[in-house]
Amino acid sequence: MTEIEPGKYDVLIIGGGPGGYTAAIRCAQLGLQVALIEKGELGGVCLNWGCIPTKSLLHSADVLREIKKAGDVGIRVGSFDIDLGTMVQRSRDVAAQLSQGVKHLMRKNGIDVVVGVARFLEPGLVEANGRQFRAANIILATGASARDLPHVKTDGKLVWTAREAMTPSFLPGKLLVIGAGAIGVEFASFYSTLGSSVTLVEALDQILPTEDAEIATLAQAAFEKEGIRVLTGIAVEEVKSSAKKVSASINGKQEKYDALILAVGVSGNVQDLNLEAAGVSTDKGFVTVDSRQQTDTTGIYAIGDVTGAPCLAHKASHEGVKAAESIAGLNHAPLDRKRIPGCTYSYPQIASIGSTEAALADREIKVGRFPFVANGKAHAIGEADGLVKTIFDASSGELLGAHMIGPGVTELIQGFVIAMGLETTEAELIETIFPHPTLSESMHESVLSAYGRELNI
Repeated sequence: MTEIEPGKYDVLIIGGGPGGYTAAIRCAQLGLQVALIEKGELGGVCLNWGCIPTKSLLHSADVLREIKKAGDVGIRVGSFDIDLGTMVQRSRDVAAQLSQGVKHLMRKNGIDVVVGVARFLEPGLVEANGRQFRAANIILATGASARDLPHVKTDGKLVWTAREAMTPSFLPGKLLVIGAGAIGVEFASFYSTLGSSVTLVEALDQILPTEDAEIATLAQAAFEKEGIRVLTGIAVEEVKSSAKKVSASINGKQEKYDALILAVGVSGNVQDLNLEAAGVSTDKGFVTVDSRQQTDTTGIYAIGDVTGAPCLAHKASHEGVKAAESIAGLNHAPLDRKRIPGCTYSYPQIASIGSTEAALADREIKVGRFPFVANGKAHAIGEADGLVKTIFDASSGELLGAHMIGPGVTELIQGFVIAMGLETTEAELIETIFPHPTLSESMHESVLSAYGRELNI
């Protein structure tokens, strides 16, 4: 690539994850000259070391679970083996293929890609690999990295971050997972299905702390049914590792494990950016932005995980589009964080949108519940555990929240996302015809339940 001329670009994007590359594409669509600086693989953590490869691994676990249950549906399966190495390699191949796809999109849209670590020299001027890049607008999309605990440090050997948990060289007989958010829960589910004896520890009073309490309680019961030991309201006090074992102090008792996964949240990747030179402020390690994704320095924007929770790829992509359109002078509605869906791809799956019941304690609401045990399709596929819960404003009928646990709910939740986006009321949802037999009928029945009109329970 030839030397970049100062002032060549309208927009410079730092970070090539879901937010960064989406912002780059949208900027290019709007006729802006764009360069993107990425220090690693295009696609960022999500595509290469998060969302995508973990779903590949979890799919392997799903297939294994189906094999184990095959006899229940009249299919006799002979002996089978678990090939952990092949599972891991497949997940890496999927990630690599999609990263190549992002490279294609960059070329297709005429976006210059620069490999390097970027740092500000001044507002509008960035250095990477000894070269300087100037742009009228800069978008920070550097993502976030896993946090350690003061007394628990990952070592890549027996004390793992999510990255090591995705590429294990062995299957732990006993595994400790610290942190029961989406990442911790997904890994606990994956390793438990493969045969590890898993202990899942959460310092707060419920697992999946951002989810509705009723759903979290059902999730814990389901995980325990699957053989996962779940401990809440407990902090791991001390961790020591030797060549072959990890020792953890839990409730004053020493317990030994073959490996430990630390999944206690993330911090924004701001350490290399020299934000002080650009006058960009942070709060608790995350870049602060307004409703247009602009920082407190004119012309500098930030999107995705580097701006804080919720740390979700689809949120980053949406913010990337908003930042691009802000730069182009287009008007758009501010991001409504209550309408960002959350999904956990464990067994069972969990999905949600909007407010929890607890968050609406000071508001008059109507709550509907419909269990999958009353759904015909759920019985047909042998997955009759779970619940669809909907919450409406009592006076207006506005859908305020939807919370689901059970088969396929990470795909079903989009129906409620669209409903909230269109400001659909309970009356419109009640009049909507859902196909039969489908799992989605449980969504309709939950709405009916909120108004005392449920038909199948």
